Amino acid sequence: MAEMRTEEEQVEAIKNWWKSNGISILVGIGAALAIVFGWQSWQEQKAAERSQAASQFAGLLNALSSSDLDTRLETVRYLAGELQEDFEDSAYAVYGTLILAQQQLLEQDDAAAAVESLKWALDRVEQGGPVEPIVRHRLAQAQFAAGNNDEALATLRNGTDAEAFAPLFAELEGDILLASGDEDSAKEAYKTAREALGEQRNGLLELKMADLSIGEEA
Repeated sequence: MAEMRTEEEQVEAIKNWWKSNGISILVGIGAALAIVFGWQSWQEQKAAERSQAASQFAGLLNALSSSDLDTRLETVRYLAGELQEDFEDSAYAVYGTLILAQQQLLEQDDAAAAVESLKWALDRVEQGGPVEPIVRHRLAQAQFAAGNNDEALATLRNGTDAEAFAPLFAELEGDILLASGDEDSAKEAYKTAREALGEQRNGLLELKMADLSIGEEA
């Protein structure tokens, strides 16, 4: 009988413990399952979004092969806008905007529109990342084309250090300074661009320097 009472007491103790703690355990298990399945759902959603963004970007690239200018411009403008609106934080939106800006600048001769597009892209790239100097250089080009020389210089000079782009940045700075009437500073910028190139030679840069009577020994 003593053994039976002990078993009964054990069962009763388990029941009492479950009454006291069972709800919290179930809640904890439910929360853990929710986290697991929520994470899986989030991952699936992100994968679906990346797939859709990639598909739209592929459509944008295909539009570039259209021989009809109006169709090409309209399609790129539409798809780039969709990427900006629906996938703002994705690399596809930034790359699509770079293509849009290139068309605005070169095919539509609308430097002001290109500037706005590139500012949008610059605000969304990782500062100090590999894409930032590309966007920054193109923005400075568009600002220069729009006649905003001071803004273009500020864009070039406010960027993070990107050694690979140093020759391009310095050459563009020289172009802007020369157009602004500061020939001496332009010469220094061109020299910096040549030095950054090392043993390489840029034919166009050399022509610019020759036009300013800057020899090899400079």
